[in-house]
Amino acid sequence: MRKYGVPVFIAVVLILPFLYLPALSVAGTWKYPFLLPASWSPEHWERLFGAHQGFVPVVIHSVLLSGSVALLTTGTGFFLGRLLSGDAGHRQIQAVGYLTYAFSPVIYAYCLQFFFLKTGMSGTVPGVIIVQFLLFFPFSVIYFISHWGRNMKALEELCFTLGASRRDAWILALLPVSAPAIRTAFFQIFVFSWFDFGLTRVIGQGRVSTLSLTVWQYLAEADPHIAAAGSCLLLLPPAILMLINEKNIRFKP
Repeated sequence: MRKYGVPVFIAVVLILPFLYLPALSVAGTWKYPFLLPASWSPEHWERLFGAHQGFVPVVIHSVLLSGSVALLTTGTGFFLGRLLSGDAGHRQIQAVGYLTYAFSPVIYAYCLQFFFLKTGMSGTVPGVIIVQFLLFFPFSVIYFISHWGRNMKALEELCFTLGASRRDAWILALLPVSAPAIRTAFFQIFVFSWFDFGLTRVIGQGRVSTLSLTVWQYLAEADPHIAAAGSCLLLLPPAILMLINEKNIRFKP
């Protein structure tokens, strides 16, 4: 039993927050020192979707914003990574890309805020998409530089040797082989954007609403039950993407 003690303890610690949030969102009266609530009620979920009429549009807006950032960043990183992988100095380029993550995203946003104010992009959805793209783009490029290694180049040369055109090589070989890498990058960047708080708050200036900002607002208003319900929805898309990605990896032909 002792050898299972530490793994079980770690599992409980990791799982407990994911059990606590749903429980808090449907808890009625929950006072210390009781381990479980005295009553259960869907009241907080009803308030979330009833009294807060703008909540559903915020969720849809967040999905579209994060999806746009992930699509734009993954696509540009995929093709630029291919171009840079053949450059002799791509390691120096990768080193420069890591500088973006040398300090806090909030500080990064404040450094760029002047340019967004001057161009009128501050407080707009395109402005938030651009600033998130600027932060996540180096990650995408670095990720795909590694993807476009010797094996991919050898595969492309093999296609040409067998008489395939450039178009056929892309459609029949390169893109299908790259699909898992593209999917993983898209999911990862979507999650980065979905949970982003600092960039959206600074550049969005409170005029661009996302689910993460809304949940923070509920916490600031000292409404933990509503915040817990919002947090459950905040965790839902990343959990779905993780399950999809895991399924595709597990059942990969």
